[in-house]
Amino acid sequence: MKKHQGRLIAGCCMLAAILLVVIARQGSPASAQIAPQAAKPSDPQTVAINAQQAKQVSISEVTQREFSPRIDAVGYVDFDQDHFAQVSSPYSGRVREVFAKAGDNVTRGQVLFSVDSPDLAQAEATLVSAAAARAQTTQALERAKGMAQVQANAPRDLEQAISDQQTAEGNYQAARRALRIFDKSDAEIDRIASTHRVDGEWRIASPITGTVTARNVAPGDLVQPGGTPVPFDISDASSLWLVANVAEADAPLVHVGEPLAATLPALPEHPISARVDYVGSASDPATHRVTLRAVLHAPPAGLRPQMLANYRITTAAPTRHDAVPVDAVVREGTGAMVVFTTTDGLHFTRHPVQLGQLQDGYYPVLAGLPPHERIAAEGALFLSNALALQSQ
Repeated sequence: MKKHQGRLIAGCCMLAAILLVVIARQGSPASAQIAPQAAKPSDPQTVAINAQQAKQVSISEVTQREFSPRIDAVGYVDFDQDHFAQVSSPYSGRVREVFAKAGDNVTRGQVLFSVDSPDLAQAEATLVSAAAARAQTTQALERAKGMAQVQANAPRDLEQAISDQQTAEGNYQAARRALRIFDKSDAEIDRIASTHRVDGEWRIASPITGTVTARNVAPGDLVQPGGTPVPFDISDASSLWLVANVAEADAPLVHVGEPLAATLPALPEHPISARVDYVGSASDPATHRVTLRAVLHAPPAGLRPQMLANYRITTAAPTRHDAVPVDAVVREGTGAMVVFTTTDGLHFTRHPVQLGQLQDGYYPVLAGLPPHERIAAEGALFLSNALALQSQ
């Protein structure tokens, strides 16, 4: 038994010796096959990659492009408030008739609706009473003058008749002026005074020529001053306002006359061009935005007030700069913006750069990029991570 164990131990020792020889041969420099690795560069801002890693990086030439300083904002389309009217009744009353509907084209002075107004009825009744008193005192004055000629009355009676007639005349003229507040013409006032007919119907007309964009009244409705919604909205559809709200920091850059381009989600295939004609002098305390607008004459078909819009305002003439695509820029944890340049596609150098506003997928390079360089257009983030690992 002991003899068998001795043979087993000797066999194991021989097998171990053979394995050591094999391992020693495989580990010799002549038989080693280690993949070549790029040497660590001496410049701490340069990272080296091998050919396999280079397949993840796209190289491109730095080109020049025109960049227009501009501001982006959001807003909406609105009625041209210079050609827009909300028509209501200055006095309370019940609607008798409605003469127009939404979508109708109306002219200035055209009657939109009529109201049975107690205030108008009272004014008409006052006119009728004043007209009667005026006629009576005029006749009394004529009689007093006739009697005075034959000395049939005292001078005091003539003076009283004159005073009464002047008072009645003043009341009559005041009653006429009161009816003019209700847009009654002189002919209508004369008719009321002569016929002694009190109607109380107030016919309310459009103050402008335009289109009825909203009608919120029907016969029998009670209307009151300041009530909402107003009975009629009238607008001139030949012009609209493009209203934009820009950030407070951008507002000083915008001036009257600068070009404005609008795109609407509702009309994506119809970009609109106009020019800024008003910049607000105050900022909204709730949104901290400044309102600006442009008047759009002859708006395209389908454009309607209160549609949402995106605006782009060009604030200066275009300038040419070196341009780098957005994928070539890495924002580091410190906030620095960097790009990587190369001469051979295997060694990349980090360059902090100063960039302008992103436009159409490209950044203008204002400073920091050496001239006549090729850059990593894609894979810049990979290079940034590789440089960070290299520096550890």
